[in-house]
Amino acid sequence: MYKVDLPPDLKEAAAIERRRNREQQRQSRVFNAKFRTIGVDVDTLEKQVQEKKQKEEIEKARDEAFDASRQHYDKIAQMLEQEQQAVTRNLDVALEDFRVRHQQPDTRREFDLYDPQGLKKDRPARVCDDDPRCGPASLQKFAGEDLSEKERAKLQKDMIKKWLTLQNEETQRAEAQQKFADNLYDKKRIELDERAQHLSRMEEECRKAIDMATNNFNEALALEITERRNLEKQQEEDNNFAEIYNHLTGDILTENPDVAVSNLGPQRILTDRWKGMSPEELKAVWNIQEQQRQEKQRLNEEEKQRDAEWDRQRTLAARASMTLEQQEEEFNKELRKRIDSYNEQLGREQRAHLEYLQKEVYTNKPTAHFFTQFNTSSR
Repeated sequence: MYKVDLPPDLKEAAAIERRRNREQQRQSRVFNAKFRTIGVDVDTLEKQVQEKKQKEEIEKARDEAFDASRQHYDKIAQMLEQEQQAVTRNLDVALEDFRVRHQQPDTRREFDLYDPQGLKKDRPARVCDDDPRCGPASLQKFAGEDLSEKERAKLQKDMIKKWLTLQNEETQRAEAQQKFADNLYDKKRIELDERAQHLSRMEEECRKAIDMATNNFNEALALEITERRNLEKQQEEDNNFAEIYNHLTGDILTENPDVAVSNLGPQRILTDRWKGMSPEELKAVWNIQEQQRQEKQRLNEEEKQRDAEWDRQRTLAARASMTLEQQEEEFNKELRKRIDSYNEQLGREQRAHLEYLQKEVYTNKPTAHFFTQFNTSSR
């Protein structure tokens, strides 16, 4: 095939030019340190977060509305399903009753073929030697020699006609029952809808009545509380006045010493009426206080002895710790000497390695042209 000059693709050229312009704009933003922004656009992110929250709230409200509608229709569907199940049960009961009353095994046309009592009901093949049914060869009966064939055929036709009539009547009765059940189902559904609306209205009226009764009760209760507080305040003021009068006229303020004696004996006193101790009681208290002072002095001396013993123990422990610190310092000095000698050896090895790299390995130094290939793209 020969090479043919094809016209340039305008779409491809426009796409290339668009990408080139985008790249130049990006370079102007990235390489311009004055207008370059490091980080993220916080305002845009906050706006996106708010939009997301609003969207989630709208979705949540819609889901709640859908859930409420679904629950309402689920209740209606359950009620309708219960009604349908009740109708189905009634039809099944009626069908079973019809089978019990009108479709017994002995009324079937083929019952004589599988009757368990058939052999007992059948006539014996031979009654006596001169039985006229017996032929010359003692055979019982051949096909087509049945004398009651016409009567049996007539009876079978009548029975079939009767069965067909009963089946038609039963079919018509079942259709009428089904139609009646459908009408009853529709009426029941309408009644349930009306009942639901009525219950909703009654519930709203009941709620309003309850709110009104609650408000009335709260107002009455507030009035009753106000009156009770006023009565309690008046009663408290009366009690305070009576108490003040009793204190003014009582034995406490009149300083009667006999009121402090208890009825249980002279050794007991009433603390709320006591006026002070006698000199003998004061002397006994002073003696006890002197004993307590001496006991406290003895305890202080024992505490001083314990403190002196603790100080001696702390001094011994401090000396032992100073000895250990000196040993540790000597060990650290020896360890530091070893580390310094090892570091000097490492320094010599590193300097030799660096000299080897500079003189033997890194001999080709980069020029200025090498650094011009960086920062040529925004990617």
